[in-house]
Amino acid sequence: MTWLSIAQRLRDRAALVVRPSGPPPRPTRRNLLFDAGLALVLAVAAVWYAVDGSDGPVLVVQDVPQQGPQPPPPPPDQGPDTDTRIQGALTALACSAALVLRRRFPLTVLCIVFAITTAVVSDEPRLTFYALVVAAYSAAAYSPYRAPTIAVAVVAAVVVTIVHDAALPVVPSEYVPLMVLVPIVVAADGLRRWKLRVEQGRVRMAELEREQAAAVRRAAEDERARLARELHDVVTHNVSVMVIQAGAARTVMATAPEQANEALLAVEAGGRAAMADLRQVMGLLSRDDAGAEPGGPDDLAPQPGLDRLDALLDRVRAAGLPVELTVTGRARPLPPGIELAAYRVVQEALTNTMTHAQGSAATVTLDYGEDRLRVDVADTGGAPVTPAKPGGGRGLIGLGERLAVHGGTLVTGRRLTGGYRVRAELPVEAS
Repeated sequence: MTWLSIAQRLRDRAALVVRPSGPPPRPTRRNLLFDAGLALVLAVAAVWYAVDGSDGPVLVVQDVPQQGPQPPPPPPDQGPDTDTRIQGALTALACSAALVLRRRFPLTVLCIVFAITTAVVSDEPRLTFYALVVAAYSAAAYSPYRAPTIAVAVVAAVVVTIVHDAALPVVPSEYVPLMVLVPIVVAADGLRRWKLRVEQGRVRMAELEREQAAAVRRAAEDERARLARELHDVVTHNVSVMVIQAGAARTVMATAPEQANEALLAVEAGGRAAMADLRQVMGLLSRDDAGAEPGGPDDLAPQPGLDRLDALLDRVRAAGLPVELTVTGRARPLPPGIELAAYRVVQEALTNTMTHAQGSAATVTLDYGEDRLRVDVADTGGAPVTPAKPGGGRGLIGLGERLAVHGGTLVTGRRLTGGYRVRAELPVEAS
C-alpha cells in the first residue's frame, strides 16, 4: 500500500466524517426572534455582571477582640479596574451576539463562542460560560454535522474545565433539587411528545398506504375500462359487418353464387381489418425489452381519425346499410384525441344500426363550430338482426366515458319519427 493510497483513504474517511447527516436547518421568523431575545437577555445580564457585579469595597469585620497590638487591616478590595471591566463587557457582548444565529449556523456559533472563551481568559468565567452552554446545546440539537459537533463540544468542555477550573460557576445547594427536577420533567415531556409524534406519523403513514392502495385500484379499474372500450370499439364493428356479410352469403349461396362470393370477400376484408386493428391496439399495450415500438407496419399505423371516415362508411355500405355523410361548417384538422372520439361515435352508432335496425338507412352529420364539433348519427329504424341480449348498451356507456375525458357530452334516444339518434358534442379550441 503506497502513501498515495493511504492519503486517498484518509481523505475518503474525512469526507464521510464531515458529510452532513441531513438538510441544513431552516429556522422560522419566530425562531429567529426568540434567539435574538435570548441573546439580548444574556448580553444584558453578562454586561451588568461584568460592570457592576464586583464593584464596591469588601469590609473585614472581626468578631472577637484580641489582646495586644493588632496588625494593620488589609487594604480594601477595590474590584476590577476599568480595562478589565471593558474587556469583560466586550467578551460578553461578542459571545451573546453570536447566539442570534445559533439555529442557522449552530456549529459555527459554537466554534466562535469557544474561541472567544479560550482566547480571552477572564477571572469571571460566568461572562461566557452560559453562552457556551447555549451554543453547545444548539449545535447538538440543530447541526447536521454530527461528528464535528461532538468533537468540538468535547474539546470545549475539556479546555474550559482546565482553564477555568477554580472559577467555574457553583450551584448553591438550595438550587440542586430544582436543577435536577426541571431537566427530568423537561426530558419526560419531550419523550412523551416524541412518542405522540411517532404514533401520529405511524397513523398518517397507514392512511397514506391505504390511500395509495385505493388509488392503485382505481387506476387499474380505469385502465381495464379503457382497454375494454378500445377492444369493444375495434372488434365490434368489424365482427358485426362480418356476421351480416356471412349471413347474406349463406342466404344467396345457392341462388346467386357470385353475390355470395362478393359477400365472402367482404367477410375476408372485414377479418383482415379486425386483425389489423387488434394488432394496433396490442402494439400500444406492449413494448419489447428495450422499450422500442413494435416493428410491423400495421403496429405503426396511427389511431383512426376523421380522415378515415369515408373508408368506414364504404364498409358499412358494402354491408347493406345506406349511409349519407353531411359536413357543415369549416372542416379543419382537430387534435388526434378529438378525431378518434368522433370516429368511434360514428363507428359505434352505425354498428348498432346494422345490428338492431336491419333494412334502415342512416345519416351522419359533422358540424364544425368555432369552439365545438358536433357529431350526429341517425337511422330510420328497422328490425333487429338478432334478439337483444342482456347487458347491451356497453358500447354507448364506453362512448360516454370516452367523451367525458375530452369534456364532451353524449345524448342518445329514439326519434319521434322513428329510428334512433346518437348525438355527441366535443369542445375544441377556437381557430
